[in-house]
Amino acid sequence: MAYKVAVVGATGNVGREMLDILAERRFPVSEVVALASSRSIGTEVSFGDRTLKCKALDTYDFSDVDICLMSAGGAIAKEWAPRIGAQGCVVIDNSSAWRMDPDVPLVVPEVNAAAAAGFAKKNIIANPNCSTAQLVVALKPLHDAATIKRVVVSTYQSVSGAGKEGMDELFAQTRSVFVSDSIEAKKFPKRIAFNLIPHIDVFMEDGFTKEEWKMVAETKKILDPKIKLVATCVRVPVFIGHSEAVNIEFEKPISADEARDILREAPGVLVIDKREAGGYITPHEAAGEDATYVSRIREDPTVDNGLVLWCVADNLRKGAALNAVQIAEALMNRKLIAPKKKAA
Repeated sequence: MAYKVAVVGATGNVGREMLDILAERRFPVSEVVALASSRSIGTEVSFGDRTLKCKALDTYDFSDVDICLMSAGGAIAKEWAPRIGAQGCVVIDNSSAWRMDPDVPLVVPEVNAAAAAGFAKKNIIANPNCSTAQLVVALKPLHDAATIKRVVVSTYQSVSGAGKEGMDELFAQTRSVFVSDSIEAKKFPKRIAFNLIPHIDVFMEDGFTKEEWKMVAETKKILDPKIKLVATCVRVPVFIGHSEAVNIEFEKPISADEARDILREAPGVLVIDKREAGGYITPHEAAGEDATYVSRIREDPTVDNGLVLWCVADNLRKGAALNAVQIAEALMNRKLIAPKKKAA
């Protein structure tokens, strides 16, 4: 069976990654359609060894499309996902627009693939926040083994999480530093080159940012509502790859060696944990890779049944595009959807 797949937001960082991953993983497609705003009509994007020309979202007929991978922002997703779903096409949305809707499953396939079956209420499945996706992949097998009570996480998030504009700003500011030119902050509230910004998304009344709130709410929905979690999210001058320092408190005893063995067997996880210089993974090394990498696993002496670990993943892949394609694969493998018509 082959499926007709549309990619909305095909000219963006994540949209292009979606097309690359569909080709890399040889997802069974009868046709792939690249969609974007009307101003991007005719823009060329790559799909494997083929070149696709973008068509306009607002005039496209989805009646014969099976799966729509959407990465076009929350406002567009809020408007268009229900319209597309009403035409019998399953929408897998990368924005935050539908994540907390009780009728929309929020899915990380290594963690809760079975939840994808709930898509039928609205024909929409939500992709989690990039920082949440890698976190729950690492937490799930440990939670199954020893039951997580509390998580304290600090994230170090790359500028690609803010889109192409964020990457361009880091590049431009870095160059300005070296040529002693003036530095202009447009995308970020402060200079990002050779700096850290402890602020991602908008501030909320309680002093946390919305990015930090997302990690709390999404982890509870995906993994377990009983887990207590607090996050501090920081933007760092890295182009691709989110890193996280994670403190975990468990109900049951679990040693660092036990955790290491469990994670080595866990789907989607690669453990690189040598207690020597360079025996860990950095975001530079994780860029372009599919795995969620875990390093620096050690016991936390400040709490009973505590562990500390370092978690890194490519935010454009596992944090967004790869996870969306994996959801599509789960729908296919679990026979939850069938093509509307056979490939010509």
